[in-house]
Amino acid sequence: MDDVDAVQAQIARNMLTSGDWVTARLDGVVYFEKSPLIYWLIAITYKLFGVHDWAARIPIALSAMGLAWLTASFGNWAFGRKAGFYAGLVMSTCVGLWLFTRILIPDVMLTFTIALAMWAFLRVFDDEEKHPRAWACVLAASLGIGLLLKSLVALVFPVAAGLLFLFFTGRLSSWKEWKRLHPVAGVFIILAITAPWHILAAIRNPPYFAWTLKSLPGHYHGFLWFYFINEQLLRFLNLRYPRDYNTVPRAWFWLFHLIWLFPWSVYLPAVARLSFKPIDRAGRTRLLALCWTGFILIFFTFSTTQEYYSMPCYPALALLLGSAMAEGGAWIRRGTRALSVISGMAFLAAVAILIAVRHVPRPGDISAALSSHPQVYSLSMGHMEDLTLNSFAYLRAPLAIAACASLVGALGTMRAKAASGFLAAALMMIVFFQGARRALIRFDPLLSSRDMAALIARSGPGRIIVDHHYYTFSSIAFYTGQPELLLNGRWNNFEYGSNAPGVPDVFIDDSKLRALWPGPERFYLVAKADQLPRFEKLLGSGHFQIMNTSGGKILLANSSSPQP
Repeated sequence: MDDVDAVQAQIARNMLTSGDWVTARLDGVVYFEKSPLIYWLIAITYKLFGVHDWAARIPIALSAMGLAWLTASFGNWAFGRKAGFYAGLVMSTCVGLWLFTRILIPDVMLTFTIALAMWAFLRVFDDEEKHPRAWACVLAASLGIGLLLKSLVALVFPVAAGLLFLFFTGRLSSWKEWKRLHPVAGVFIILAITAPWHILAAIRNPPYFAWTLKSLPGHYHGFLWFYFINEQLLRFLNLRYPRDYNTVPRAWFWLFHLIWLFPWSVYLPAVARLSFKPIDRAGRTRLLALCWTGFILIFFTFSTTQEYYSMPCYPALALLLGSAMAEGGAWIRRGTRALSVISGMAFLAAVAILIAVRHVPRPGDISAALSSHPQVYSLSMGHMEDLTLNSFAYLRAPLAIAACASLVGALGTMRAKAASGFLAAALMMIVFFQGARRALIRFDPLLSSRDMAALIARSGPGRIIVDHHYYTFSSIAFYTGQPELLLNGRWNNFEYGSNAPGVPDVFIDDSKLRALWPGPERFYLVAKADQLPRFEKLLGSGHFQIMNTSGGKILLANSSSPQP
């Protein structure tokens, strides 16, 4: 897909082809925004299976499966086999995990490392543990790997949760308890994992020290300043430049977890009836899960946040839910009845929409039936506001599958006993995810530029020009494998790198485009469809060919292209 999806995949390819596994680059421009481990893992899969879009997704898929297994194993150790199974069921079939692993972001990997660190932390302090020192090493290694996935939050979240746990259990001031963690050895393990890349990245991308807290256009202060000051501190304070992000309103950030944890969020009231007294392994795990979840949610309450930023607390909530589901009780029964009602209402709504759009025509692709709300597109779920009733005419098959899933959930949870109701809910989600997957395919012209890239490949050699923002058409570079010229592209994530020493000559403005376009060299120009009047004025309407219009994007060529 366009945006961050193809960006991550393309950076990994650039590392593999260039041999530079230290400095991430896009179109030859340095890109310091993210930690490198996800690029390295994707590049390794390319090495094994070739450069394919499906190969780029293997690390994310394996991490999601690993996270479900880890959560189940953690729950089994803490609460017993039944609760562990339910915790794994919650983790593997909740909406949030499925939704936020459709794109190549490292958050599911980060969540795995944090969950492993939390489990290792508890095992270090468990009096029945036979190998506490080994688990202390696992804890340190998890923190180190997390730092290479998403920088300082990978350290801040588990450390803060651990400190809160030690405080509430009266161990915070005890050096005897701290010695169990083997802190000196732990620091060396973390440094052994993280220091080499940070040092090399700093050496290769000077200046080394810049202490300013001002993030301004046209300024370049090297790797260390951007990666730690701009990306960590100034982003937290909402002072980062460029401000290429938005933030979810605080109330919605909290309430959205009812969706991200669905269908299991109906059992959240039962969690309040659990015991959090740290008198046994189960109580200590629940207390740690509470500290873990609470710190992450409060942290992002006071920071800029996206919907998926709280994913690292999903395993903690899954553990609490699994424990509550295993214990049963009145609130679990009420939750199951509520789920039956919600599923039934979803079934009726899906059927009503199917009836309403049964005769609605479907010209072109789904983008023709969508509205536009660009003011919310910086949110990961912003495009959901674009849906209209007529757009569901393009989604009849996915909607029918969703209706079947809702019916399975409604009937399966109606007067069901606990275990059978849980299994019915899980089955409902498995069926629903198949419908959601098919819906994403229908959105492909809008979410991806793959078809345009294929048309360029079939239409003969030529230079590719991308208008304004690389992210909007990032899959063009991935599928064509060609470098691009960026028209007015010193924007958002490219703004900082465009000011770096030795930046390649890939940025052009309108006057440069006007000079290049009439020449003998073939050019392909990719832009948003609503920019066509601008190019008619800039280049002259008779001086380009419209090769394709799809998904709100347009492909122009500067001379007649052979028909593919």
